[in-house]
Amino acid sequence: MVSAATMLGLFVIILVNTVITAVVVRFFRLRLSTRWGAVVYTLLLVPLVYVVTTIVLSGVVGFGGSGIRDIGTALILIWVLPFSLGVSIDLFWMPPPEEVELPDNSRKQQQGR
Repeated sequence: MVSAATMLGLFVIILVNTVITAVVVRFFRLRLSTRWGAVVYTLLLVPLVYVVTTIVLSGVVGFGGSGIRDIGTALILIWVLPFSLGVSIDLFWMPPPEEVELPDNSRKQQQGR
């Protein structure tokens, strides 16, 4: 049986990973000039960040505990769910990158490319 503290810890890990994904995807979509660049960087860098946050939050801080014994379930809860939520938050609820006004400094740098 999973304790309430374990469930709360898993919820914190899922929440942190979802926020990280939404911010990283948004950053790449705004800063990179090609669509594929944002996709590739998101698919390569977000899992690396997940490894670090999962080790820190579940290992050092102790969130999540040993409540989930099945590796597949743990991967779905800690990687797939936050990744899909973070990407969908950026794609469906945030304005498209074309509608976002960047500061003049950033705009000049991107036009110079």
